[in-house]
Amino acid sequence: MNVFVTAGNTQSMIDRVRCVTNIFSGRTGASVARTAWGRGHTVTLATSNPEVLAEFGVNPRDPGERFTVLPYNTFDDLATLMQNQFRTAKYDVVCHSAAVSDYLPAGTFTPDPGTFFNARTSQWEAQSGAPRLTEQKGGKIKSSEPELWLRLVRAPKLIDRVRQPWGFTGVLVKFKLEVGISEEKLVEVAEASRQQSGADLMVANTLDGAQHWAYVGPIKDRYERVPRRELPDRLVVAIEDYFQGGARRG
Repeated sequence: MNVFVTAGNTQSMIDRVRCVTNIFSGRTGASVARTAWGRGHTVTLATSNPEVLAEFGVNPRDPGERFTVLPYNTFDDLATLMQNQFRTAKYDVVCHSAAVSDYLPAGTFTPDPGTFFNARTSQWEAQSGAPRLTEQKGGKIKSSEPELWLRLVRAPKLIDRVRQPWGFTGVLVKFKLEVGISEEKLVEVAEASRQQSGADLMVANTLDGAQHWAYVGPIKDRYERVPRRELPDRLVVAIEDYFQGGARRG
């Protein structure tokens, strides 16, 4: 199989030196890529943290035959990289484990003189006239500002672009992380999310359980609870079985 894996996290730039990101390192995706490669598959890993590969015995600068590393930093970097790869290369499997930003910065603002946010009422107020904000632009927003207000807007879901408009028709694996829900509810949410994105397999866990277990499925029409240390092997075997079956789920 020719396998494409995304791993790591995306940066969404506020200015040229500041960004919004998340806590995830890309170890899960790197371990899946290493396992697939070790089982004889050709692997392309798009990751924001190539150095993590060293933990799995792979030199990120010279990973060896059948292993390509494509670094990225920002949300836009990853979106462009994925689009170009799917339109120019033939992959059998896409395993999208990267923790992609859900929201993107859409302007940074400071209150005008006399404008203030009333935390008690959750409303903007002004000493006279209407409350006003001024957008701050430039390579580096001044650190002398007493406060900044960052506007965030919903980011497009890259996983939902893989089938259309990017045209990938192979085996698609989606990852889902939830917080504060039961395992039973997690499986329910995961299956609905899988179907929404046209994915064939799903890996789902909670923030509290991520270091210990994950659910993988549907395998024989159900989700299996897999110990974290076994996840890369169990997932790659499930992908192989699905690929060899030659049929996509609806």
